[in-house]
Amino acid sequence: MGSLHVVRPGLLTTVQDLGRWGFQSLGVPVSGAMDTFSHRIANVLVGNDQSAATLEVTVAGPELVFSDERMVAIAGAMFDLSVDGRAVASTGAFVVPKGGVLRFAARVTGARAYLGVAGGIDVPLVLGSRSTYLPARLGGHGGRALAAGDHVPLGEPADGRAMRRRVAPRSHTRAPDGDRAVRVLAGPQADRFTDDALDRLQSGSYRVLPDSGRMACRLEGPVLRHARRAEVISDATPAGTLQVPPAGQPILLMADRQTTGGYAKVATVISADLPMVAQAAPGESLSFTVCSQAEALAALIAQERTLLALEDA
Repeated sequence: MGSLHVVRPGLLTTVQDLGRWGFQSLGVPVSGAMDTFSHRIANVLVGNDQSAATLEVTVAGPELVFSDERMVAIAGAMFDLSVDGRAVASTGAFVVPKGGVLRFAARVTGARAYLGVAGGIDVPLVLGSRSTYLPARLGGHGGRALAAGDHVPLGEPADGRAMRRRVAPRSHTRAPDGDRAVRVLAGPQADRFTDDALDRLQSGSYRVLPDSGRMACRLEGPVLRHARRAEVISDATPAGTLQVPPAGQPILLMADRQTTGGYAKVATVISADLPMVAQAAPGESLSFTVCSQAEALAALIAQERTLLALEDA
């Protein structure tokens, strides 16, 4: 069985898949990749099932040595990459030879990259998932971020398809840069805010604060005012929920979100735009636009068609 030897771990590199579903009633967060679209693209490019575990690389990337030859692909945040000192492009799959060193250097755009490896990252399943949930030290590689000296096990590629050189358009593999325009659906508790709250949400950009992370993006921008108490009886917290504490600055819940929350929720980011939010680094900005359910569904269908077309290519 192959493995990755970690020379440098990067700022925060964790094993993630599509999440730990089915246990929220027991208080276990879903977790999983912050940018599921990029995660799935990286897997498709190397011939894996889209749910296979990848490495989620955050802001500063690792240096890895491969114990055997592997096809790899990187999607999401764009880094300067090299294999054995030679620059490689991040628009498609490429081969790292046995003993080869893959190095992430300067970050160009985006906050999180996904390293897909043919055969997937083969850490043990915990409650049906290989995802890392850091607060509880659950899943992944010993329940923690990767550290120098780690040996991360790799699975066996399913068949010969994994060694085909697949290429994706740059728009599929590169995170957007600059201000990110994010679409939201109103609610589920928009009635607990003043009548102008949704207009104020759309009136200016919100800066992603430094204490943001995998649980949530803390935002600073136009204040949203409550018409009634900010607190509600705790209820479910879907990914993308914009809950608003008494101070009026929204908190955008992400992959490691708590399973229930007690602040009123003014809006929810549509599923198709959550990957864009995941690529916003601290100090960067998000802007919000309210859309219809039909628009949200059309955007998700278009995203799924993109993945299907790449898989069939």
